[in-house]
Amino acid sequence: MDPYEIEDTSDWLGTPTPLEMYKHSCLMLENEVQELTTQLRKARQDIFGLIEMHAAEAKECAKLRAELRAVQKTLSNHYLEHTTLTNAARSKIAGQSALIAELYHRLKVYEGDSLPDVILGQ
Repeated sequence: MDPYEIEDTSDWLGTPTPLEMYKHSCLMLENEVQELTTQLRKARQDIFGLIEMHAAEAKECAKLRAELRAVQKTLSNHYLEHTTLTNAARSKIAGQSALIAELYHRLKVYEGDSLPDVILGQ
């Protein structure tokens, strides 16, 4: 192809030179780097905030676990006391029932057969 047949566009208005294109590309890359730096800084701040929140929540969780253990210990002590009182009451009731049965048997011996064989309510 003859070099005279190729259209020379170097003198056209608005056509950037290679140097202008490189400068433009560099500016675009600089802007992108600045934007990414800003986003990175914000992400780091967000992460730091999340770490602080996690530390506060972990501290609160530990406090609540300690309170839960204290309440469980108190509940266990109350349950033990309840069981002891229930067993003592049942023992006392059984002893009183035996005493009532014994006294009823004696009364029946003294009164004769006029009393029923079974005490009402037992």
